[in-house]
Amino acid sequence: MDVEEMAQKATMKDLKAIAKKHEIKMGRCPTKLKIAQMIPKDELEALVNKD
Repeated sequence: MDVEEMAQKATMKDLKAIAKKHEIKMGRCPTKLKIAQMIPKDELEALVNKD
């Protein structure tokens, strides 16, 4: 599964929480895809697979 598919399955709230935990600066109006590309891939996979 690639980053685009995982970004669609994840919620914006969860993506923002992971980004905040890693102190990633997201910019003014981030999209789910932009945040998903910035966070570590293993955490993104864990987020998508927890459902």
